[in-house]
Amino acid sequence: MPVLVIEHATLADGRSDVDVVVRDGQIGAIGPGEGALVRALGANDLTQWIDAQGQLLSAPFVDAHFHMDATLSYGLPRVNDSGTLLEGIQVWGELKPDLTMQALLDRGLAYCDWAVAQGLLAIRSHVDTSDPRLLAVRAMLELKKRVAPYIDLQLVAFPQDGVLRYNPRSSDPSCSHSALDLLIQALDLGVDVVGGIPHHERTSQAGADSVRMLCELAAERGLLVDMHCDESDDPMSRHIETLAAETVRLGLQGRVNASHATSMHSMDNYYVSKLMGLLRQARLSVVANPLINITLQGRHDTYPKRRGMTRVPELMAQGITVGFGHDCVMDPWYSFGAADMLEVAMMGLHVAQMTSQQGMQQCFAAVTQHAAQILHLPHYGLKVGHPADMVLLQARSVFEALRLRPQRLMVMRRGKVLAQSSPRISTLSLPDRPSTTRFFWPA
Repeated sequence: MPVLVIEHATLADGRSDVDVVVRDGQIGAIGPGEGALVRALGANDLTQWIDAQGQLLSAPFVDAHFHMDATLSYGLPRVNDSGTLLEGIQVWGELKPDLTMQALLDRGLAYCDWAVAQGLLAIRSHVDTSDPRLLAVRAMLELKKRVAPYIDLQLVAFPQDGVLRYNPRSSDPSCSHSALDLLIQALDLGVDVVGGIPHHERTSQAGADSVRMLCELAAERGLLVDMHCDESDDPMSRHIETLAAETVRLGLQGRVNASHATSMHSMDNYYVSKLMGLLRQARLSVVANPLINITLQGRHDTYPKRRGMTRVPELMAQGITVGFGHDCVMDPWYSFGAADMLEVAMMGLHVAQMTSQQGMQQCFAAVTQHAAQILHLPHYGLKVGHPADMVLLQARSVFEALRLRPQRLMVMRRGKVLAQSSPRISTLSLPDRPSTTRFFWPA
């Protein structure tokens, strides 16, 4: 494989005029002047050169929470008119009997095309196990296999209708399995992570029981845990407390994530001060889903309306790893989206009011390095010896990337270019003004 040299790049940590040398699909060198060294040592006709022109070169984007089985199903069988979480679950339940393997694969493959074009090369997707056929599970496992050359797709066994609440015989009277049996079958088939939804069980006690049962299952199998936890405006929805306690009891520290955790937005500050210590002790990570949380939460409020997203800057200040997820794209819960994790980061920045320079960097990290940590991705990031996975953006800094949500000029995996886009340049016909603009300032 020829040597590739990317010159004059700016990195997310602020370093500028950096060269990256790629050999055999790996980063062979990174730093100022590395391109000049390649020339001095005798670059040949096979050496490829890319001038980044001071633009931002980043590790790929990572989506820490998504629902690939539901994506691009907007309007099937109908639109969620109320826009609430519960009607979304109802609409998805109406669609499930009509799902087919081919439709799930077609939508998943189309979404993964979008993801690659956006520089999104790792996704953790929850997949519904509340179906005696496990059709979505089988489809997503096949999708994972197909996209493996270009996307790391991690799957979570997610009992959408509740691992204790759902009775499979309501879907198929001949089914002799429990909802837990179906979840275990999904793991046996190759799903990677144990999921749950304790706040959707019939009672708080049943929710706590489900957390305990599912964490024990993960401990027995040596698996990671990622639960939808307290996706509610109810401040008394406190299953994250049980999740942290079970994590410590079972020695799962550093292997458990709480997704959403929106009830924390409404909790009493004194209780949260206690909760933060429990989360630190458990080394629990948290994933917020800004686009969906700001859309679904606060639906029962008049005014003032709660934003609903969990306490992102406060969690980060406590040293808790926080990632962002897209969660939904054109499905029963959210009508919009295009696999753009910078849109997710920008919404998180706004909702959490993280407008400082540090806050901007943290929101960018929530869709890159912090999300990668939550997924336990090995060898992630722009470092010597790591795979040459990277994205060149039409922006000169993290600030500009967030502000513009710019073109991904180049998306690379293992040293191979997967996607390219032309720069965004608008042509102007104005008196005494430049003939083009790229929306940079200073220009």
